[in-house]
Amino acid sequence: MTHRPALADPPRLQLLSPPTFWRCEPSWSWVSRPLPDYLLWCVLDGIGRLELNGTTRELTPGTCAVFAPGDAPTASHDPRRRLLVFGMHFKPKSGSPQRPAEDVVPAQRWSDVPDRVLLGALARSSDTAYRRGDPLGLRQAELCLEQLLCLIWEAAHSPRKTAADTTIEEVAQGIRQDPSRDWSVQELAAGAALSRAQFTRRFIAQHGTPPAQYVIKARIDRAHQLLTETTMTVTQVAAALGYTDVPYFSRQYKQRTGRSPSDSRRQAQVSFQPPTDVAGRVAGPE
Repeated sequence: MTHRPALADPPRLQLLSPPTFWRCEPSWSWVSRPLPDYLLWCVLDGIGRLELNGTTRELTPGTCAVFAPGDAPTASHDPRRRLLVFGMHFKPKSGSPQRPAEDVVPAQRWSDVPDRVLLGALARSSDTAYRRGDPLGLRQAELCLEQLLCLIWEAAHSPRKTAADTTIEEVAQGIRQDPSRDWSVQELAAGAALSRAQFTRRFIAQHGTPPAQYVIKARIDRAHQLLTETTMTVTQVAAALGYTDVPYFSRQYKQRTGRSPSDSRRQAQVSFQPPTDVAGRVAGPE
């Protein structure tokens, strides 16, 4: 199963400086005084080196750091491949419970965020929203900061994904998005460029269930949604999800939900009965 990140209760954050991009000058180097607040520092382009407390980290696109008050990092870069950095100073919001530094920043302070497209999009969105200058823009910028912090924690505390892990996650996402498709394990394994046995083993390691059972669960989850949120009949739902045998669909549904498809439909209909007046008429706007 996927390892859960250590940041179980992300803090609400308050910006202390505008979100800022800077392309470091060729002669640039950074020797920081002890920081008075927290600092987010994300590399979007270029190559360099960062040092903190005797530990050195090579900087490449996707490397992100979150420094705590009192940290005094130093950094340099290759002037032929100048760093493009995005960052902002922040603190936990006033009124929030006091949080020790280790509940805000990863212990090692840095990690590589694998989704560089999302990293860049959040940086740009934060910058654009903040510079609008209105309360909504400020809140959007803070939300982007909180999302970036969550991404960094996840990258710092989760096992590094291989190319095969990423492919299997994409396969699982495809199943969830289109559960009615006639998926076969052999087809899924071929799409991941793995043998059937290798694919099944890796899929179970990531998702805790064999791929065939994952497909069934995705179909039943979608069936429950259709039964409770649309007017489709049980027969129509079964057909939409690729079941030619309605009793077989009903048995699978009951095994996984504890009730029959018809019971789910009836319960949803009762739950969403429109309000009526004292005479039993459907109440509407006056």
